[in-house]
Amino acid sequence: MMEGPRSIARRTKADLQALLKVHQAALLPMRQRYRSASLRFKIAFFVVILLTSSSFVLCLLTVQIMDNYILNEIIKRGESVGKSIAASAGYNLLSQDLLGLDNLVFRATSANSDMLYATIVDADMKTIVHSAAEMIGETKQLAQGRLFRQAADGTAVTEVTDSAGGIFEILCPIVFMNKSLGSVIIGMNKSVLVEAQRKVSNTILVVFGIIVILGVFASSLLASFLIKPIRELSAGVEELKCGTARNPLRVYSHDELGRLTSNFNEMSALINDQRSKLSRYARDLEEAYVSMVKVVAAAIDARDSYTHGHSARVAQLSLRLGERLGLGKADLRDLEVACLFHDVGKIKTPDAILLKPGQLDDEEYKEMMQHVDYGAAILSWAPSLCKYIPSTRHHHEWHNGKGYPDGLAGDNIPLFAAIITIADAFDAMTSDRPYRKAMPAQVALRNIARMSGAQFRPDLAAIFLEVMEHDRPQKTPLTVVGATG
Repeated sequence: MMEGPRSIARRTKADLQALLKVHQAALLPMRQRYRSASLRFKIAFFVVILLTSSSFVLCLLTVQIMDNYILNEIIKRGESVGKSIAASAGYNLLSQDLLGLDNLVFRATSANSDMLYATIVDADMKTIVHSAAEMIGETKQLAQGRLFRQAADGTAVTEVTDSAGGIFEILCPIVFMNKSLGSVIIGMNKSVLVEAQRKVSNTILVVFGIIVILGVFASSLLASFLIKPIRELSAGVEELKCGTARNPLRVYSHDELGRLTSNFNEMSALINDQRSKLSRYARDLEEAYVSMVKVVAAAIDARDSYTHGHSARVAQLSLRLGERLGLGKADLRDLEVACLFHDVGKIKTPDAILLKPGQLDDEEYKEMMQHVDYGAAILSWAPSLCKYIPSTRHHHEWHNGKGYPDGLAGDNIPLFAAIITIADAFDAMTSDRPYRKAMPAQVALRNIARMSGAQFRPDLAAIFLEVMEHDRPQKTPLTVVGATG
């Protein structure tokens, strides 16, 4: 038999949903790995940034301290040399021992490679001795620059900046027997400081690079150490959410994360136990619920000895048709309950009409037609039963729109109602009634084939006839006529 458009659409939708579930299952490990990798990157990035920033600040402080230290050492050395020359030069100046003064200057400049010049001037700043002989006799001009510092004994250090990088000029007074005889002026090259700064900076840069590399390596190890239990917990939560948790999670350490994992294992075991109990309770409740519905349906059918068991038989026929349509387990359960409730409104139909042995007159038929409205009203009192109202109200609608109560047609008729329409008609035709005897099954099936497209949906009628073919002797196959009247 050819499937109808709605049946094909339902099958296609089911196939797409199954395919989507497969894709989601395949992507789940990838999403977990991505989340783990992202967290690992965040931890490593945070540690590296923290370590790098701390090391950078430490390097800046170290360079600053080293600069100040080297600068002070250079100046102290210059001051020490200048004061040493000044202490010896006082007697030589009084005795006019120029050779002794020259010897003092020569020894100072020879012993200190960073000393650009050394000179001894008198009280009038006239050069007496100079490391550069051509400067002897010249008047020495005081250096113009930033006064770096000045001591109480008159020693002054001036920073002079020039194109060569600058010098520190140190002036030390020559005092002999409390009398100022002149000054010793020394020029210290700042290039020594710059060279020292360069060496220190290079060393610190190398150390900084080593620290960063070690930090990256250590942060990766730390991230991996932290990620393992977190990834285990993440996977456990996913399994617990999907209801697939089976084995306890591995505990990697005995710290806070380890205790968290242990607590999760206990919680997971408790949840799985409660879930199993709830599943059993749900199954028991569902069975009790269906049993109660069957009792209610049997009580309704018992009002009429001719229709006793009608709802149960309609449910059996409808379930066979629903299985061929590919309905899921939950839909089949709802279909069964819908069948058991489809005639619940007859509980309000008077016995005089329900049990009348002859044909009903117009007024009686109108009252009988009200049972679908009565059934919908009864089910509306229970919110959990409202989903069965459409099938209860519309199981007497016709495919061509000539049924009741709303004259629905075609695909506007709910699927369950369209299924029940066929099963209800077949059971009614094959059951004894006060006004007629039961039809043979073959005759009833021919009537269904004849009314296909009029009273019944053609695709459902065709499948129903195919299902029923297996329950009768092999005779001429029934075919759907496709009536439209």
